[in-house]
Amino acid sequence: MARTASKSLFTADLILPAISDAFRKLDPRQLIRNPVMFTTAVVALLLTVLLGVSHDGLATGFKLQLVVWLWLTVLFGTIAEALAEGRGKAQAASLRATKAELTAKRLKGDGRDVEQVPASALRMGDVVLVETGDLIPADGEVVSGVASVNEAAITGESAPVIREAGGDRSAVTAGTRVISDEIRVRVTVNPGQGFLDRMIALVEGAERQKTPNEIALTLLLVGLTIIFLIAVGTIPAFASYAGGAIPVAILAALLITLIPTTIAALLSAIGIAGMDRLVRFNVLAKSGRAVEAAGDIDVLLLDKTGTITVGDRQATEFRPMGGASVAQLAEAALLASLADETPEGRSIVVLARDSFGQTLTALPDGAEVVPFTAQTRVSGVKIGGSTVRKGAVDSILKAVPEAAATPTATELRRITDEIARAGGTPLAVEWDGVLMGAIFLKDIVKAGIRERFGELRAMGIRTVMITGDNPLTAASIAAEAGVDDFLAQATPEDKLALIRKEQEGGRLVAMCGDGTNDAPALAQADVGVAMNTGTQAAREAGNMVDLDSDPTKLIEVVGLGKQLLMTRGALTTFSVANDVAKYFAIIPAMFVALYPGLGVLNLMGLATPQSAILSAIIFNAIIIPLLVPLALKGVTYRPIGAGPLLARNLAIYGLGGLIAPFVGIKLIDLAVNGLGLA
Repeated sequence: MARTASKSLFTADLILPAISDAFRKLDPRQLIRNPVMFTTAVVALLLTVLLGVSHDGLATGFKLQLVVWLWLTVLFGTIAEALAEGRGKAQAASLRATKAELTAKRLKGDGRDVEQVPASALRMGDVVLVETGDLIPADGEVVSGVASVNEAAITGESAPVIREAGGDRSAVTAGTRVISDEIRVRVTVNPGQGFLDRMIALVEGAERQKTPNEIALTLLLVGLTIIFLIAVGTIPAFASYAGGAIPVAILAALLITLIPTTIAALLSAIGIAGMDRLVRFNVLAKSGRAVEAAGDIDVLLLDKTGTITVGDRQATEFRPMGGASVAQLAEAALLASLADETPEGRSIVVLARDSFGQTLTALPDGAEVVPFTAQTRVSGVKIGGSTVRKGAVDSILKAVPEAAATPTATELRRITDEIARAGGTPLAVEWDGVLMGAIFLKDIVKAGIRERFGELRAMGIRTVMITGDNPLTAASIAAEAGVDDFLAQATPEDKLALIRKEQEGGRLVAMCGDGTNDAPALAQADVGVAMNTGTQAAREAGNMVDLDSDPTKLIEVVGLGKQLLMTRGALTTFSVANDVAKYFAIIPAMFVALYPGLGVLNLMGLATPQSAILSAIIFNAIIIPLLVPLALKGVTYRPIGAGPLLARNLAIYGLGGLIAPFVGIKLIDLAVNGLGLA
């Protein structure tokens, strides 16, 4: 599975552009999107203007330091966002290089003539010819032909994939290269609207919209800022009543330490980093809302094949019947499977050779292969006047009608029902019209999947396996895998109905899919992860696209979503506790001259009122860049319940938020006084 290389936060190619972007983000039109930092900038600008004209008894050097640190507070906040965006821009640059200078062989008229045109000239509905060595010029669907395609430029995975007309593997992406054969592709998007274009925009963060939780938290921060503005605005009247006055610079410092600057500065960076972590995991989220919803889901729907099981059924047992011995059944199964290149066919050959001493390695001369067809649903071989075939029970009985009404047919059905109840898939075998027995094909449950479902259960997520198998087989595999529930013989309508039922109960639902028949359910689910190998309809319907096309990653997507929510919650907890501790530094220092009794609140033992105020402002600024790595990397996720998670947050980030300012402000106060800065 490919991964985008993780880029260090503190390399020159990220830091230098981020600093430049941070200054551009000081533009009021951009800054106003973060009301708390905008308020800080307005206060800093006000003090800058009043620096040389106000006569309030404070030293100009002291006020100059306040101004500098207030501006640094704003700048550190914009740097946090710029750094988060910078990591996405680095990947966007490589994607843009993939997209550059694509050309197309557009088919004209009846499709026989070809014209060379720039990819930007293609329009939806155009059909292009893509031959060996050509780059696919635009997103589309294969309408004829089959080819191997190298998608490493998009997914990072070097192994080629097959793309062919029809089915669920017809979608192709601009910038990927055909490495064998040729295909004709119908363009499904107009210029600038392709998958690659959306990827570039999204990883750059240019189109990232705030999620509902982020908007709610922003409104809370704005509300707190307004409350503290009003509170600080009333202080001069109280001071006048007490027979004193408080300088504007001190009031400004109080306001900035009261309002929640720390979480406000990091909030946008946390959201951008959450999407960026998914991109590095080769999952493209079309919106921050999808990432956030992944962290809140209650029900996870997973396809059985390829997700819970390894995808290829393996032959594990031969069950003879009638007068046939197990050795005879093994011989018949081997003959019927030597020309079968499917994984199931190869596993039958291996079982017959390894467990039953069959030595035949190739069909005899003159043997005629009976190919599998959708009509007959059987396959095998004709050798001389004999025919050996295997297939689904009903198909074999249909192919051998003279055996369908005999007791052996009843015995065959009994054996195959036992196989189904055991969670397997039965294949019947006949030799010249004689029913020999059945092959037990077993879906192999992936190693460790039961433990992973246990982790999801610990997180409060109910897992539901979706399969087209009959209920007996589905129940057996569900029990072995450890899922909470299953939906057997599922149709697209069944999937959609299940999702709606869960959502009507107030639960958030996630699912994955790759086919056109999955599109309605993907669109209905709160988190719909479409496989990149799937159809255009599926990719458009989902709000996430897995570039590796690995359905098991849905479990990791849930973890990344929860990590985003945990990171935001942890840093919010730290910020609130941090602000409470800062009040003990600045409030006693401000009012001790008017109310000497407040000196008992000087728990930190700060030297002077001026050094206390300056130390609090400096700490308020430098805590932002110190928390940037945590905001971008994310809090370490552990699958625990809501109660233990809250206790952990309060113990680590709540208590840490209370202690850090006491230690930090005290150390800064010692340095400020030692250097004679206040």
